[in-house]
Amino acid sequence: MSTAKRLHYGYSDYLASLEMSELKLEYCDGVIYAMAGGTRAHAQLSAAVIVALHRVLPKSCLASTSDMKVRIEASDLSTFPDVSVVCGEPIMSSIDANALSNPTLLVEVTSKGTEDYDRGDKLSHYKQLPSLRVVLFVSHRKRSITRVQRTEGGWEEREFRAGEVVSVESPQLSFTVDEVYDGIVLDPQ
Repeated sequence: MSTAKRLHYGYSDYLASLEMSELKLEYCDGVIYAMAGGTRAHAQLSAAVIVALHRVLPKSCLASTSDMKVRIEASDLSTFPDVSVVCGEPIMSSIDANALSNPTLLVEVTSKGTEDYDRGDKLSHYKQLPSLRVVLFVSHRKRSITRVQRTEGGWEEREFRAGEVVSVESPQLSFTVDEVYDGIVLDPQ
């Protein structure tokens, strides 16, 4: 019987690795993971969501690309969502000056390799952010955006399809599914 040894890295090790890496790295509870590279459709969908959000976000909110790291202190996760939005004054992590700790809205463009993680464990981490009001999942397979929104009764999920308007309560905004997917050839299933 063999015993696999799990390496445990400190956060400073993660930051040093991230600085030297050409890849985006995710950190969770002492483990460093390389994040998957995206497809052309993934990159185009991320850009289209930022454009759509930029048009409708209140002036007190700013959207950032996947270069903005988000830190969830409660679960020790640092990751790079495809889009992050902060409303009001950004608060950076006490252990990482480049990691936002108070996003209001996060967007994940799914991919074949990450969809289960994004909608499962990663969403569980995100829900631990007190500031977070909504997570949007933009499908890589079909014209569909899923909204997971915090309500007084907990988290509610709703899917919006082609021809529908995605609406968000906080921050208050809306845009169409079609404007995000317009002109984009989706990845083969």
